Amino acid sequence: MQSGLKKFDKWILEFITNDPTINPLMGWESSDDTLSELKMEFASRDLAIEYAKKNKIEYELIEPHNRKIVKKSYSDNFIK
Repeated sequence: MQSGLKKFDKWILEFITNDPTINPLMGWESSDDTLSELKMEFASRDLAIEYAKKNKIEYELIEPHNRKIVKKSYSDNFIK
């Protein structure tokens, strides 16, 4: 499968849930921390870091991996 590249130019700031619990009714993971539901998108890495520093938010920077794109056609699945 060849996935698209949409939204790979954004930097995302996510909050980590400190105390996840199991919902007794449904059995899903849940939390009382509403910040865990928040995801913020930034146009550049520098803007995301600046926002985190300005608001005194601890952050961990995860650099994107370079993707190796192999172009092939549908018929290549049946040739080899």
